[in-house]
Amino acid sequence: MTHYILKRLLLMIPTLFGVMLITFAVTQFVPGGPVEQLVSQLRHREGGEASSGAQGLYRGATGLDEQRLTELKAIYGFDKPAYQRFFMMMWNYLTFDFGNSYFHHKSVVELVVSKMPVSLSLGLWSFLLTYLTCIPLGIKKAIRDGTPFDIFTSTVILVGYAIPGFVLGITLLVLFGGGSFWNVFPLRGIVSDHWDTLPWYSQILDYLWHMVLPITALMVGSFAVMTLLTKNSFLEEIRKQYVLTARAKGLSDNAVLYKHVFRNAVIPLATSFPSAFIGMFFTGSLLIETIFSLDGLGLLSYESVIKRDYPVVLGTLYIFTLMGLFAKLLSDISYVLIDPRIQFEARD
Repeated sequence: MTHYILKRLLLMIPTLFGVMLITFAVTQFVPGGPVEQLVSQLRHREGGEASSGAQGLYRGATGLDEQRLTELKAIYGFDKPAYQRFFMMMWNYLTFDFGNSYFHHKSVVELVVSKMPVSLSLGLWSFLLTYLTCIPLGIKKAIRDGTPFDIFTSTVILVGYAIPGFVLGITLLVLFGGGSFWNVFPLRGIVSDHWDTLPWYSQILDYLWHMVLPITALMVGSFAVMTLLTKNSFLEEIRKQYVLTARAKGLSDNAVLYKHVFRNAVIPLATSFPSAFIGMFFTGSLLIETIFSLDGLGLLSYESVIKRDYPVVLGTLYIFTLMGLFAKLLSDISYVLIDPRIQFEARD
């Protein structure tokens, strides 16, 4: 197992390098970069200051000459060849120096950390509620396969899966957010404006109250996948011969289910746990954040791509790709921890 882990860690290096290289190459051919955007702004502001870094580079209606344009490129680091900028970027990323945003005037790390509370809030509750609800429900459906309970719950979760999250979010706002019906839940943000003045117990309730609608809209779609995966996994194990043997020996249904079936059936669920954990906690949903006025990583990623804020785009890509690679490794390790019969190394 140690040899396998070391091999996987070494394979992460070319994988991460390849992802960053392809993304960096694509950004070089996308029009409308930060220099072009600033030049366009300057042309519409004759004699004005478009930004502190570009002060004095524009001369009214005369436009930008080559010297001024070169100075402008130097501000954003585009005065060097592409290959040199790429290797300098990767060297800085090795020390977790991701540079500064072109437009937010903050470091990439500081910017990501400032947006993290929203994404952590959405990810934490979606992750916990999905697993805590879908696994027991899936086990119950496997035990009562083909019964009216199974048919009814399958219908409900499939209808929820068919409804897009943003459509459900808008519907919830109209119904319960002070639209045409009931004013029950707040419309925006994760806390109220006067949150700092509230006592600690009221702060907790206020925070949870703000989370109800966005969490509901975000997690309903994932119910069907997790519930049916759990049901099918348990149903497959329940029908195997060793379950019949255990029952023939006089074991109770609960003993068979939780001492024998559970350990084997939970493997597909547990191995997806690390990836789901990373995905839920450190990614954002653009549409959900937009509908509920939440300033998280989803909105940051979208704005960074639109504005061609390359330090944010490439820096966050590096962070999340690295975390995704480690999550995949943890998924493989969890196979062995749950079922020692699984081996990734060939034996003589």
